[in-house]
Amino acid sequence: MFATIEHTFGLMKASWGILKQDRELLAFPLMAALAVGIVAGLFGFVAYSGGLFERLDAASEARAAETMTTGDWILMAAFYLSVTFVGIFFNAALVAAAIERLRGGNPTIASGLRVAAARWPAIFGWAVIATTVGLILQSIRERSSGILGRILASFIAGVWAYVTFFVVPVLVVEGVGPIEAIRRSGSLFRNSWGQQVTAAFGFGFAYSLAAMAALAVSFAAFSLHPFIGVPVAVVAFGLAISTVAALEGIFKAALYDFASGGQPLGFERASLANAYRAL
Repeated sequence: MFATIEHTFGLMKASWGILKQDRELLAFPLMAALAVGIVAGLFGFVAYSGGLFERLDAASEARAAETMTTGDWILMAAFYLSVTFVGIFFNAALVAAAIERLRGGNPTIASGLRVAAARWPAIFGWAVIATTVGLILQSIRERSSGILGRILASFIAGVWAYVTFFVVPVLVVEGVGPIEAIRRSGSLFRNSWGQQVTAAFGFGFAYSLAAMAALAVSFAAFSLHPFIGVPVAVVAFGLAISTVAALEGIFKAALYDFASGGQPLGFERASLANAYRAL
C-alpha cells in the first residue's frame, strides 16, 4: 500500500509539472462540473413538471420502480446518457490538450475543445456504450441476492475498466470509432503491461486528500461567518477536485503516449512502465 501511495505521489508530481505549464487545463474539469449541473437542472425541471418526483414520493422504496412510466424510464436513461456524454466530452478535451503539451506543443482551452468537438460523434457513441454497460452492471449488483453475484459484477467492472482505460485518448488522437477504440485500448494495455495486473497508483487517495484539504479551508471560513463559508466551500471543493481531475487526465494522456511508443515530456519511462504490476 505504501509503495502505491509513494508511486502515486511521484506520478502526481510529474503531472503537476505539466499542469504548472498549462494552468488552463484546470478549466476542463470545471466546465464539466458546470455543464453537468446545467444538465441535471434541466432534467430535474422536466422530471418535476412531469410529476416523477411526486410518483416516487408517494410510493414505498420497494415499489418505486413500479410507479414509473415508460416515459420516466426514457427520461432517466436520457439523463444518464447526457451526463456521461458531457463528462467524456470535457475529459476528451483535457486529454487532447494534455497530449499536445506532452508532445511539445502549446495547448489552449480552444484547441482542446476543438479536438473534442471534431470527435463528438465517436464520443457520443462511446457514451452510449459506457452508459449501457454501467446500467447493466448496476442492475446485476441490485438484483444479486448473494455475495457471489456482487463479486462477479465487481470483477466484470474491473476488467472493463482496464480494457477501456485508453478509449478516450484513442478517440481523440487516432480518430477511430468507439468499437475500434475499445479494441485498440485493450491491445495497448495488454502489450504494455500484460493481462493480469493491478494498479501501482491510486488517484482515489489523491481525491480524498484534496477533499480533506478543501474541508479544512471551508471549516475555517465557516468559523468566521456562514456567508463567507458557503462561497469559500464551493470554490475550495471545486478547485481541489478539478485539480486532481486535471492531474489524472494528464497522467492518462502520458500513459497513452508511452503505451503508443512515445516519450511524454516531463515523465520518466520507468515510472510509466511501473504504473501497473503483475498480480
